[in-house]
Amino acid sequence: MAPNETDDTTTAGEVEEPRAGRRKAARYVVPVTVMGVAAATIGLVPALADSGDPDLPDITAAQLIEKIAQSDVERLSGTVKITTDLGLPDLGGLESGLLSGAAGGEDGEGGSSADPSGRLTELASGTHTLRVAVDGPDRQKLSLLENAAEYSLIHNGKDVWGYDSASNEVYHATVDEADAEERSAQRPPATPKDFAEEALKAVDDTTSVKVDGTAQVAGRDAYRLVVEPKQSGSTVGAVSIAVDSETGMPLKFTLTPSSGGSAVVDVGFTKVSFDRPDASTFAFTPPKGAKVTEDTEQDRGHGDFGGKPERGPKSEEDLAKGFDGLRMLGEGWNSIATFDTGAGAGLPTEEEAGDLGGFLGSLGDQVKGDFGKGTVFSTRLVNALITEDGKVYVGTVTKDALVKAAEAGK
Repeated sequence: MAPNETDDTTTAGEVEEPRAGRRKAARYVVPVTVMGVAAATIGLVPALADSGDPDLPDITAAQLIEKIAQSDVERLSGTVKITTDLGLPDLGGLESGLLSGAAGGEDGEGGSSADPSGRLTELASGTHTLRVAVDGPDRQKLSLLENAAEYSLIHNGKDVWGYDSASNEVYHATVDEADAEERSAQRPPATPKDFAEEALKAVDDTTSVKVDGTAQVAGRDAYRLVVEPKQSGSTVGAVSIAVDSETGMPLKFTLTPSSGGSAVVDVGFTKVSFDRPDASTFAFTPPKGAKVTEDTEQDRGHGDFGGKPERGPKSEEDLAKGFDGLRMLGEGWNSIATFDTGAGAGLPTEEEAGDLGGFLGSLGDQVKGDFGKGTVFSTRLVNALITEDGKVYVGTVTKDALVKAAEAGK
């Protein structure tokens, strides 16, 4: 039995624009950061399972969206499987290094291998298994399971711990409880519920939303909510959310590209329990002999795990300052962010940058238009055009859409 199919509308989550400075080093950072955009914006989007077809009462799209909004789950534990296929070049260790660098990882500069600012970017490619546990806003634990090793990130009250068992290194920061509410409001999406709410937050006429049957996810009965752009020109094909029929909590969420093929990101619970985790789950003491790095500045973002939000522009005025006049072009799923990296901050020529310039150029497609020349850097979801005079156009749109936007901007 398939529940009622009802159209509604929404917009895609906003694309997070890369930062770029005016110094020449920004020439090299821009394409690297673009490759990290998808990880920052959809790095934990969960996917639908294709098992089971439970018989559930009819529900409309509007009612299911309301059920998600009213979900008040604060305690859970389980296992999450994440597979990410952004379509980046097969560069081996270089790929993860670029993503880590774009996200601010500091392992190469004497930082701790247990620092979460670099470790969690590993989720941006490949397949990973996570164990998660949550007990309200003050206790969360995420463990990234690796071959013969494990990385854990723990928030327990005022303490945030990161532990890398492979290197026996520990990262520690303390939380200023006075601004806990502000941090919670500003933290980036980090759970299936977060991403579902972001996707359904805004409603306009560029999107179709419908209930499309049922599914069973991690042993739970769920409704399928399917979100699709009505516009052509977007790289997003569809977003599917599996919503727990009892609690209203999104269990899984898949994002497939308009180009077809496998999901760009496929993440979801394989096991889940809504019982309260044991308090010992969040207890941590540095192992004997471990190298402990204390982060006293606390100037990095740690998502749900209690750290302060990443420093950066918040208001439109700040964005304009940080991106030399950030503008949004188009609407809905075809929105394109454009900004200027500064005079002379375009892509380096081979003469300017030697082998690095040629290497970066080889990662993109050379394009020409009324705007001049440029290079398009592509993933299966996010594309970015960088013109020879340093202007950047980025969005979940096709290469042709970026070229047209650049031509219209001249």
